[in-house]
This record gives sequence, C-alpha cells and structure tokens, in this order.
Amino acid sequence: MKEIYIFGHKNPDTDSILSALVLEAIEKTMGVKNAKAYRLGEINKETKYVLDYFGVKPPEFLEKVEEGREVMLVDHNEFSQSVEGIENAKVIRVVDHHKIANFATNEPIFFLAMPVGATATILREMCKVSGIRMDKVTAGLMLSAIISDTLLLKSPTTTDKDREAAEELAEIAEVDLNHYGLGMLRAGADLSEYSPMELINIDSKPFLTNGVKYQVAQINTVSIEDVLKDKEAIEEAINQYIKENNLDLFVFMITDIIENNSQIIVLGKQDIAEKAFNTKLEENTAFISGLVSRKKQVVPAIDKVIG
Repeated sequence: MKEIYIFGHKNPDTDSILSALVLEAIEKTMGVKNAKAYRLGEINKETKYVLDYFGVKPPEFLEKVEEGREVMLVDHNEFSQSVEGIENAKVIRVVDHHKIANFATNEPIFFLAMPVGATATILREMCKVSGIRMDKVTAGLMLSAIISDTLLLKSPTTTDKDREAAEELAEIAEVDLNHYGLGMLRAGADLSEYSPMELINIDSKPFLTNGVKYQVAQINTVSIEDVLKDKEAIEEAINQYIKENNLDLFVFMITDIIENNSQIIVLGKQDIAEKAFNTKLEENTAFISGLVSRKKQVVPAIDKVIG
C-alpha cells in the first residue's frame, strides 16, 4: 500500500510542520495507517525547540511527488507554495486557514478551511468532532502551532477559537501557556546563525495576483535594530532572489514579537507596497506600527492595490 503524503508549504513555519504531524496522527487514529507527514524545507529554530521539548522526530524531507500520488495539504492550498509535481498528484485532503486561490481538482475532496489564526486550531476542531482524545504530545504540538501563528494570541488573526483551543491544549500538554509560549518564540527569534539568504527564506511565501508575482517573507525578533545592522547584505540577498525567481516585488517583514510592530524592507515595485501600507519608503524601508500578520494584513493589502 503506497504512502499518503501529508505536508505543509515550502519554507515551512511551525504551524506547517506541526500540523502535518498532527494530521498524520489523526488519520492513523481514523484507520488511515499509510498516512505520513513530510516537510518541504528546513526546520527552523522555533520548530526545533518544540520538537525537542516534546520528544518528536522531525518529518523527513520531501523533494517532489510522482504523478497520481495521493497527498494531503495542510497550511496552504496554492500550488505555487507546494511541492514539485503537485499539479499531477491526487490531492485528497486540504486543511488550511489561508485564502483559497488558484485551486482546482478533478474529483470531490475533503476541504476544510476556517478563518482562524492557525491550521492547528482547525485540527483541534476535527479531533473534537471525531471524538478523538488528544494525548499530551499531540496537544503540545497543536498548542505550539497556535502560539507560533498567533504570536502568543496577540496577532490580529487570533480568534476566540484560537484562545479557547490554546487554553485547553496547554492544560492537556501540561505547560504554562505564557511561560512556554515566550520560551518558544524567543527560541525562534535567535537569528544569529543565519546567512542573509537563509534569513529571507526562513518563512517566505510566493504569491501571484493579476500577473504580479511577489514574495512576502517574515522573521520574528526581539530587536529589529539588530537585524537592520545587516540591511545591506539582506538587500543584496533579496535582489538576488528577485532576479533568480523573476519577481516583481519582494516584501521582507522584520517583526518585533514583544512590541508587535514590523519594519519592512521592500524591493522591486515599491509603489505597490507604499500604496498598500499607506507609507513612504526611505532607503527601501519603513516602520509600520501594529503590522504583524502576512495573512491578514500584508497580502490582502497588496492584492487590493494590484486589484
């Protein structure tokens, strides 16, 4: 019996990796024994902190899928963000909390999308509906994904369902929500070992709207100023990435996880970003108070301008 691949998006964040692992656990509980989680990129420090804390091995790397392979997608539905060969794979499940774009299948599938802060919140709902009892580790993975995507429930993407889920899961996982959450976010904010090219690929997603091809990357930090010390090198990496991927626009978000603000570095068609954020870039950058969400604040604003 062939494996059913489960995976999140390229340049995976914590929600993407952990949701794949959780969905594997759910599927196996429901009798789908050949389901297996994979990753489409390197594990970042925040995700590693979670996996080490709960004693879970990281998923294996998946480079491409062959034609006809059954797959399940978590935390994304746009093929441009997915694995090589996805166009010819057989998508049988999608669990996501992003906009639905450029997605079509030849047969009916299970597609569950909800406007919540993390894919893991949706998976928690699936467990409740299916009567699946979550063990400590599974609850811990779900909790960690929610903490990551909602910046410890402070992001504007956070909903009451996310808050309710986080409180319940923290109890099952036997952790203090705020203490554990801050430790996890701080682990992810350690950027000292990344090269500029690695930095802009830690959590980076491509988008295509009305013929405009753009990329939005985001990193979390406790000191925007420390990151900006390497601004020139970061811009060189962005320009190289734009050239290699034929992009029209690249937006790099440096998000302060303590103050919940972001500094953006923008290269390419800067006028789009200036209109989207109602700001004026100076030396390719601008500080935007309260900007923390790519999904809810950045991409919709850019798409509205491109319109």
